[in-house]
Amino acid sequence: MADPAVASGGPLNAGARGSAGKATSSPAENYLLARRRTLQVVVSALLTESGFESAEKAAVETLTEMLQSYITEIGRCAKAYCEHTARSVPTLSDTVVTLIEMGFNVDTLPIYAKRSQRMVITAPPVTNAPVTPKALSAGQKRTHPAHIPSHFPEFPDPHTYIKTPTFREPVSDYQVVREKAATQRRDVERALTRFIAKTGETQSLFKDDITTFPLIAAQPSTIPYLSALLPSELELQALEETDSSEQDDQTDGENTAGNAITDDPGADKENSMLPPSGVVPSTKASEDNVIDNPYLRPVKKPKVRRKK
Repeated sequence: MADPAVASGGPLNAGARGSAGKATSSPAENYLLARRRTLQVVVSALLTESGFESAEKAAVETLTEMLQSYITEIGRCAKAYCEHTARSVPTLSDTVVTLIEMGFNVDTLPIYAKRSQRMVITAPPVTNAPVTPKALSAGQKRTHPAHIPSHFPEFPDPHTYIKTPTFREPVSDYQVVREKAATQRRDVERALTRFIAKTGETQSLFKDDITTFPLIAAQPSTIPYLSALLPSELELQALEETDSSEQDDQTDGENTAGNAITDDPGADKENSMLPPSGVVPSTKASEDNVIDNPYLRPVKKPKVRRKK
């Protein structure tokens, strides 16, 4: 029979239908709304099993809030017991200890589950679990042995407890190294060509479409033979290194000549003929200072032999 105190309300699933019109866009809000609807269906089924034919919406909402708070407290306590034992997923033993701690008689659960007036609620549609990409999966997960219950958490991914190398050995094959170097060189040349073509002036093979097959525009120099007359940067660098090494040798020679002491009078006579620096200038050093360019070499007059 229906209880007259609550029989004047609407149908039991009125609250569920009332909230069905609200549409949300956030996935989190959709999840909370679906969970709330499921709890309302459970409360309505429990009221029907208790003999109620109808109930007010406020009463259904209050009972739903109480049931949600009770389940939330069970989950929070089970999570605390789980973390206390250095685990990340609660098990059945954590839930049993939580129910005992909250004053619930665990022995009455099997009898309540086997009641004759139990209503079967249609399970909500189950969404497919997200598939882990193959790039993120390493190896195959182990299954539980016979002595571990099936409700226990699954083993983690093998890469979390198995040694996996995080580096690859360098390739030392000659052919592979040459192919890789050639590929990198080709890519660099292609990138530079495209950069110059985009930033500078270009010429096209087709007058109608300028963007097809662009060619780098040639910029003729006003003095084309100037590059042949001027030395390159490598030649200038080599000349600077040669000059610095010759200066070092000259400094070492001066120090050696200044420290040398001889008692030979012939040597004094020879020293008197030397210049004030004490070092005879070499013709080789003067020749090296001249830029090795056929257009900049000093003119040499041909030697004319006089007839006797």
